Amino acid sequence: MAKTNPGRFFEDYRLGEILRHAVPRTIKMGERALYHALYPARHALHSSDAFAQSCGLPFSPLDDLVTFHTVFGKTVPDISLNAVANLGYAEGRWLTPLWPGDTITAESEVIGLKQNSNGKTGVVWVRTRGLNQHRETLLEYVRWVMVRKKDADAPAPETVIPDLAGAVPPDNLVIPAGLDFTTYDFTLAGEPHGWGDYEIGEIIDHVDGVTIEEAEHMMATRLWQNTAKVHFDATVRPDGRRLIYGGHVISMARALSFNGLANAQLIAALNGGAHANPCFSGDTVTAWSEVLDKAETPAPGVAALRLRLVATKGGVPGQLRDDAGKYRPEVLLDLDYWALIPA
Repeated sequence: MAKTNPGRFFEDYRLGEILRHAVPRTIKMGERALYHALYPARHALHSSDAFAQSCGLPFSPLDDLVTFHTVFGKTVPDISLNAVANLGYAEGRWLTPLWPGDTITAESEVIGLKQNSNGKTGVVWVRTRGLNQHRETLLEYVRWVMVRKKDADAPAPETVIPDLAGAVPPDNLVIPAGLDFTTYDFTLAGEPHGWGDYEIGEIIDHVDGVTIEEAEHMMATRLWQNTAKVHFDATVRPDGRRLIYGGHVISMARALSFNGLANAQLIAALNGGAHANPCFSGDTVTAWSEVLDKAETPAPGVAALRLRLVATKGGVPGQLRDDAGKYRPEVLLDLDYWALIPA
């Protein structure tokens, strides 16, 4: 009897199936130190207990993307170990802050299946929840992945494509309990720009760039216990190159966005996203953002910006697609999210 796990293939998924992912992970301050070593992350709320307490929180929560990466990593052995590509995200919401000492588990439901016309791959949609030790939902999101078939002759499942919202409505954003920006210290946060200083349609060039290093990517992917073969095994891809984990690009772009969006302190929702082109070691990542929408919230002094965050390798801010409507070749990431910012 085989003891090892080759990963799931497309024909192994069933609509409505619930997948409980191994292994529970307790997150402590070491993860914060490593996260801030890997990325130029400087948002004050995730850096200082004193700053977080001045904003009504008991102490500083872990970076929102620590939650995302840890949950995502839990799902890889069951969802994307044999993936060709991670295609997109939707309906993501951060519901409960991640505090040092919390233990994360994850579970997913298969909500969509569609075999591709080549008969060799198919797309799997899953809704994933990350939970803490109290079974409170930390994060939920939908993602869809192109997965290889093990047997090309295996019958195709009935096609079911889920109907997903184009964006999380602002009144569905969850504000951390106690969050209060009425006495927000803009000087300590690093920039004077509040919610009223941003205009819909505004393009923000984040100016800085970071060259992706193989060693740092490998460290990050191991940190999140992401076992996808394309990130580790150079023999998996025909070009012999290891693909940089898309989440590594997300975190790099989010950290770079501090220059111009230093007060966009918390990620509240993930409306959509695409890894437009592959990223490899040696690529220099830059980023720009577009303000897509603005909203008030019921929390004191707290408002929300809907932002498009674009990571590129040498791209021009504001240039996303070519004349045919396809992503330009230098675009690595197109991410649509809501962030909480002082009003």
